[in-house]
Amino acid sequence: MAQQKKILRALAGETLPTPPIWMMRQAGRYLPEYRATRAEAGDFLSLCYNSDLAAEVTLQPIRRYGFDAAILFADILLLPEALGVDLWFVTGEGPRMSTTTTTTELAALKPADAIHDHLAPVYETVRILSRELPSETTLIGFAGAPWTVATYMIAGRGTPDQAPAHLLKSESRDVFTGIIDRLTDATIEYLSAQVSAGAEVIKIFDSWAGSLQGQDFDDFSLAPMQRITSALKSRHPGIPVIAFPRGAGTRYIGAHAATGADCIALDDGVSPEWAAENVQPSGCVQGNLKSSHMVTGGDDLVCETRRIVDAFSKGPHIFNLGHGITPDADPENVQLMIDTIRNS
Repeated sequence: MAQQKKILRALAGETLPTPPIWMMRQAGRYLPEYRATRAEAGDFLSLCYNSDLAAEVTLQPIRRYGFDAAILFADILLLPEALGVDLWFVTGEGPRMSTTTTTTELAALKPADAIHDHLAPVYETVRILSRELPSETTLIGFAGAPWTVATYMIAGRGTPDQAPAHLLKSESRDVFTGIIDRLTDATIEYLSAQVSAGAEVIKIFDSWAGSLQGQDFDDFSLAPMQRITSALKSRHPGIPVIAFPRGAGTRYIGAHAATGADCIALDDGVSPEWAAENVQPSGCVQGNLKSSHMVTGGDDLVCETRRIVDAFSKGPHIFNLGHGITPDADPENVQLMIDTIRNS
């Protein structure tokens, strides 16, 4: 059955007449059933660490829409918490963390292989999903890329321009590279455990890759993803990997080779026609409908969806958004997108 799963076929390089579909953040606040389950959990972190409820919210969009893949419900900041960083969420404002900016704070982080007890509930969620997902649905595990996770660890929160991380990179290079290296090693351990628990595909999210320039983009976005991908494929031969260096622009060219990934996920800052010409010849691509269409819907959603499907129709393609679906999205627009793809 695994070889018949549409996403695995696309990741293996097959051009399908209808692209497989899933959405980043497809289990989330735009769905009333998600909001009810989160209320049951009590708070966001409790939901992430409750294996039964995390599996439930992962399954909700599969039941509602029949996506071709489910992505594990978790958060990219669970990994630094497992390394010993304090993590909490402020309602309406997002995550807060104790900062890691000094040699002493770096030394206090746990070793990469000491994360598993803390993350055991996540692995159990994967095992539940591996049992309960429909046989045709692919299970995707994931982690944040080292650069993106480091930006939160250094600033103690999300920032608009990742300035604290860039400052540490220029002023305390040893500490900065030490954080990147520790996160790279820990991410390998984390994702390998997800695969062992049943994940069939891995996605690496480098949401802030676009703020890196020049050699820094190579050294701190592409190179860590390549290390992670190489290690996973060595430990788990045949495991497909999707890399998402969001905001890469023209640097999407060559990203398959630079990361070793089977698929490059595209944000909506590049046109599908450009990406079909410049990125897709190297392998599978994923994307890249603007998330705002899930809010506004209508003819623009239908036309843009058809445009993307048509642009990528000559090579392997997984349909997705250019970034995560937003809480103000209309669930009916998601169905309209799916119907447009599958019925055209």
